[in-house]
Amino acid sequence: MLEILNQLKELSYNLYWSWNNGFYEIFEEINNDYWKWTNQNPIKFLNAINNDYLFEVIERRNLKDRIHTIYRDFRKYLNSKTYFENTYGKPTGPRIVYLSAEYGVAKCLKFYSGGLGTLSGDHMKSSSDLGIPLVGIGLAYLYGYFRQYINKEDRQAELYERNEFNSLPMQQLLDEDYRPVKIIVDMLGVNVYAQIWQVNVGRNKLYLLDSFVDENDLEFKTITDILYGGGTEKRLQQEILLGIGGMKLLEVLQLDIKAYHMNEGHSAFLVFERIKNFMSRHNISFRTAQEMCYYSNIFTTHTPVPAGIDIFHRSLMERYFKNYAEQELKVGFDQFFDEGDLTKSALVNDHFNMAYLAINNSNFVNGVSKLHGEIARKMWSLSPTRSQIQHITNGIHTKTYISPHSENLYIKNFGKEWYDVQDIWDKISELPDEDLWIMRNKNRKRLINFVRDRLVAKAKMFHVTEERIAELSEILDVNTLTIGFARRFATYKRGTLIFKDINRLKKIMSVPGRNIQFVFSGKAHPKDEEGKNLISEIIYYSNQDDFKGKIVFVENYDMSVAKYLVTGSDVWLNNPRKPLEASGTSGMKVVANGGLNLSISDGWWVEGYSEDVGWTIETPPNYESMKPEEIDWAEANSMYDLLEKEIIPLFYDRNGSNIPENWIMKMKASIRILAPFFNTQRMVKEYNDMFYMKVK
Repeated sequence: MLEILNQLKELSYNLYWSWNNGFYEIFEEINNDYWKWTNQNPIKFLNAINNDYLFEVIERRNLKDRIHTIYRDFRKYLNSKTYFENTYGKPTGPRIVYLSAEYGVAKCLKFYSGGLGTLSGDHMKSSSDLGIPLVGIGLAYLYGYFRQYINKEDRQAELYERNEFNSLPMQQLLDEDYRPVKIIVDMLGVNVYAQIWQVNVGRNKLYLLDSFVDENDLEFKTITDILYGGGTEKRLQQEILLGIGGMKLLEVLQLDIKAYHMNEGHSAFLVFERIKNFMSRHNISFRTAQEMCYYSNIFTTHTPVPAGIDIFHRSLMERYFKNYAEQELKVGFDQFFDEGDLTKSALVNDHFNMAYLAINNSNFVNGVSKLHGEIARKMWSLSPTRSQIQHITNGIHTKTYISPHSENLYIKNFGKEWYDVQDIWDKISELPDEDLWIMRNKNRKRLINFVRDRLVAKAKMFHVTEERIAELSEILDVNTLTIGFARRFATYKRGTLIFKDINRLKKIMSVPGRNIQFVFSGKAHPKDEEGKNLISEIIYYSNQDDFKGKIVFVENYDMSVAKYLVTGSDVWLNNPRKPLEASGTSGMKVVANGGLNLSISDGWWVEGYSEDVGWTIETPPNYESMKPEEIDWAEANSMYDLLEKEIIPLFYDRNGSNIPENWIMKMKASIRILAPFFNTQRMVKEYNDMFYMKVK
């Protein structure tokens, strides 16, 4: 049994397990309550559980062979030939660095807040799958992002729970004498230290910088306390640590990096540190070094509006960078500050724009969907003498978001290595309708059971009546058309648009035999009172008699909640205000699980939509000249029309075997057409072939 324990520990320290349903099932079968208590953290689970009990359960439930199988698959994965090796030859080490302020790799690693983080995590996972020689750099936040709870006033409140790094699937980077490796960054003339945590993501490594070390005073210790916490100066400190500290980490690791990929502008200060290093190494001027570095920098922007970009005031920048500019870069502060302005005339502008810094210093710049690329080109109008903004449409790491029921269907029909089967998605049409419908019903039931368990557990904490407990344990219906909506509750995403015409919604939801139900989830930023108001509005409606038991809000949205929602929803609702959704990825996650999309024609859905695969909420052709309220009414009415006339009838139109044949036809088309493109395997290949391998 000691061998089994060692295998479980080795598996647990590699986030390969985060996209392996079988691994989760092992821990759920050993002790599901314990697994939940650890926040799906296998390291904490194994450190805390009694070994005698563990071995007894493994023996009694015949889990030994399954653990051996997962371990053998893991070793095979690490040692097998990859796309990169087959195409470009075997790499000798990492040659690409990817920097991001947040990473969503697994539920227990709370270093993410939303879509940007899960995209970064998926980028790491697919880079591993493809064998791309990439290393990730980010920050290790002591409290991560907040835990959301809904208080007695039905309003979002925040809890900040400390991460115990030594009990997480990450390990401190030590030198040959077993001392913590630390980097030093100058801030305001003070040496700021950061230690490093290593996270294994399949074949690749993610390094996270942590400023909570004894050498720092309290101000600098707390640089990495909270993701997106604090004010503007805290944000600046975090971005200095990520960009400049990230470059210093690469020096410590002695990696021969060829391509530097900035995921959003948070890490853009790395361009200055690269220039400084080139100046010192080659004894050249700032401009010469800048030109040499330019051709190996890559910048991905995720925002279609200037307001979404980090901007710092001149006085703050001068405090932190005047000496750095003059002493390290050998240029005046005005010239330094110009790099934060596209027109290079920052003297008439007192703000430093991080996206502009990245654009000015990157040969490769891209938006994250076709539409977003077009918007970014118009927004920034780059000089025709330089490289232009391209687009690489986002994707998702399919195996991370596939449900056990969906995966079992694919394994049954296409084998254990189903995801590597050539033209796998084209073969979906061959599957019997009955099998796909059984999969959908199981996925929906799994979501509803999860929601019931969540609501009952919270109700018991508040000592509600047994009658209320019984009511919550039967909330929602396992056979009813279920519509999911989950994301950050930023106001532009319009989380309450479905309630625009409350009487019409009541009418739609009260047709006998054609019921629908909604499951909502998501967090608003702690300082976003309008976003919190939207959440409270949904909870208010969920408690009204007409909607009771048919509308539910699930608190504390995270990667685990997301997986239940995207796998269990029959229809995924997406209704941002156009054109503010650069890409969006949540709707991509429903596809391989048989879910369908109902979305505004924005972000990825502009490329994804056809009448065969889902539905588009019509935006008025003259929306740019309309008032927001007018647009909301027009799009809400389009949504209601689609629900009434197309979606609900299609779902409940059944054959003699109670199977909705035309609905399943749409499911098959959605999987066949969308799944092969809207994934990070395709996305990372494009980054590799278009950018990484073209670095001079």
